[in-house]
Amino acid sequence: MDKASIIGLLVGLGCLGYVFTEVSHGNFSMFYSQEGLLMVGGGSISVTFMAMPMDKMKQVPKYIKRFLFHKGKGAAETVTIISAMAEKARRDGILSLESEIAKINDTFLANGLKMAVDGSAPEAIEQTLRIELVAMADRHKSGKKFFDLIKLYGPGYGLVGTLVGQVGMFGQLGSGNIAALGHALAVAVVATMYGAIIANAIAGPIGDKLALRSAEEMQAREMMLQGILSIQAGDNPRSTMDKMVAFIPQFQRGKLKLAA
Repeated sequence: MDKASIIGLLVGLGCLGYVFTEVSHGNFSMFYSQEGLLMVGGGSISVTFMAMPMDKMKQVPKYIKRFLFHKGKGAAETVTIISAMAEKARRDGILSLESEIAKINDTFLANGLKMAVDGSAPEAIEQTLRIELVAMADRHKSGKKFFDLIKLYGPGYGLVGTLVGQVGMFGQLGSGNIAALGHALAVAVVATMYGAIIANAIAGPIGDKLALRSAEEMQAREMMLQGILSIQAGDNPRSTMDKMVAFIPQFQRGKLKLAA
């Protein structure tokens, strides 16, 4: 489970809960508007269906799971695994890695090492793995796109709800019905609030986290690719590790080398 995501959710919910309690004195029903909820929630969902194909929409649960649970390999783990493989290949030959491939739970790395063990040309390995990287980047963009659409159009539908509420309020001015005026004004204000919350407290942060995770995973895959090609070329394990560490910011390199 991604601790940062959980902490962010708890802090955000805690702040909202405290403010809502202080303002309403426990009467939370004043923040509920069926009209506003249908306008902002239903409108945002309709936009995602109109903008994205159905096969992408079916992946939404996976996007949310990826936000809450991060299973990707970090830089240190990647360096450790590749360095161990490089040491074994240099000591016992690259064919000795065949028994280790089954133990690797990363499909990208396992496939790359398998091609290296099978004697595939470096160009073929790189081409195949880069095609997989492109496909992976496309899948990740779809996840961010979903939440970007909600972030973009959620406040827009909130504004529509506000305008609808104002029209209803103006239509009730001649009646003198204070209750009807108050209800229409509440719809207008609450719709804007829903749009702001869904964009800034839900969709925006999730989309940004998915983009960050995608960048981290792409970097890890690029490290693996360079490590695989280095192992196949028979490079010194130290040289293999240095090629991967080159992707890491300078202030993290010393710790990674010590870990390796």
